[in-house]
Amino acid sequence: MFVIIGATGRIGGAAARELRQRGRAVRAVVRDPGKAGTLADSGCDIAVADIADTGALTAALTGAEGVLAIVPLAPSRGDAAAETRSLIASLGRALEAARPPRTVAISDYGAQHAASTGITVLFHHLEQRLGGLPGIAFLRSAEHMENWARSLRAATATGVLASLHHPLDKRFPTVSALDVGLIAADLLAAAEAPPRILHAEGPQRYTALEVATGLAGPLGRPVQAMALPRGQWDEALAAGGLTEGYVRLITDLYDAHNAGRIEVEGGEVRRGTTPLAEVLAALVRQARG
Repeated sequence: MFVIIGATGRIGGAAARELRQRGRAVRAVVRDPGKAGTLADSGCDIAVADIADTGALTAALTGAEGVLAIVPLAPSRGDAAAETRSLIASLGRALEAARPPRTVAISDYGAQHAASTGITVLFHHLEQRLGGLPGIAFLRSAEHMENWARSLRAATATGVLASLHHPLDKRFPTVSALDVGLIAADLLAAAEAPPRILHAEGPQRYTALEVATGLAGPLGRPVQAMALPRGQWDEALAAGGLTEGYVRLITDLYDAHNAGRIEVEGGEVRRGTTPLAEVLAALVRQARG
């Protein structure tokens, strides 16, 4: 049986569905059983456990032949970094107790750096904490294409897509979260143990200019990309409801991105097949209900 932590999210849900379609037994770990209906309907065994509850998580992992480990980030909490580190510690204890023969942990591009990369530093900590586990593999994910959903309202209202990627014609790695889930499912179900470090990104790299072009069609209006001035980042992110600590994690991340530090370093690259335009069109449809 494969155990999926974070099965109600995009990555975990895609991995669970793919494994079930292959006829593999799946235990989906969820915090809210009310959100597990689709997973149960697909034939998943449902385990209710919070990552913060080491005992419950250990019980959910016991007997697994493979685990997909996804640690959630909480942008609305007071100290997202401290909470994430606490969740990583609990996850580590549960994996050490259950000792599955194979674990694929979702990490982040740039996790090789120990400092000055914002959110990505938390994934460096994840890799350090879990690195001694037997059968561990880290799937470093590029920025998710779905993150542009946060910009839809403003782009729809103003026709301007504010970007933290500077300059606008700089190509950056990005991937559909659903493709990350499919790649993770492949790694879990493979006959041979996966490499220790892998990277997941989309079929090609894109620019902020191409994101704006990709939104224009589904929105039915011209969209112009604008490099949001560095001095306006904090205010713009705070206006979106992020806490001060999380704003700093984001700004540090994009400073690192624009300096070229959020990149592949060691390990192979697995490419998803979903193009950016397809994801952007789906986001617009979802936003319009």
